[in-house]
Amino acid sequence: MEKISLTTPLTDDIVLKLRVGQQVLINGKIFTGRDAAHKKLVELLEMGEKLPVDLTGQIIYYVGPTPPKPNQIIGAAGPTTAGRMDVYTPKILEQGLKGMIGKGKRSLEVIEAMKKHKAVYFAAIGGAAAYISKTVKSANVVAYPELGPEAIYQLEVVNLPVIVVNDAYGGDLYEEGISKYTLT
Repeated sequence: MEKISLTTPLTDDIVLKLRVGQQVLINGKIFTGRDAAHKKLVELLEMGEKLPVDLTGQIIYYVGPTPPKPNQIIGAAGPTTAGRMDVYTPKILEQGLKGMIGKGKRSLEVIEAMKKHKAVYFAAIGGAAAYISKTVKSANVVAYPELGPEAIYQLEVVNLPVIVVNDAYGGDLYEEGISKYTLT
């Protein structure tokens, strides 16, 4: 299968061309964020405040990188289970977010919000944290430094390998995979 190369920021046109099962190489700037950062973002939105980063067309990678060793840009950077962010994700998608990277299934509410806001969920390979960290060319904390590894970083990545798990049409690679192997 041919790999698709994408450069951030993403547009509706780009997202609508993606389908479940496609292998993608992500290039450009992306943000990181886990549940602690997502909670803070949603709290700001609920207070009518402005977010510390503009999420329009952006991708959030659910990761809490380990500290870098000397002469490294970032430590291990493997994906976090995406379901931990599901309670916050629909509100974050309303802010123009176009992509998320993690591991594991998403809730029906998140899949519906991805359809509504034309967004996509990618899976990164769990257990490949050291390999993934080699795709990171720069890493800078841009919000919530007090959260340590759960702060929001802006990463510049080159050829970060992911797979489309949920597309903007409601497709679900996990469900398709199960149906292929279910005996009827």
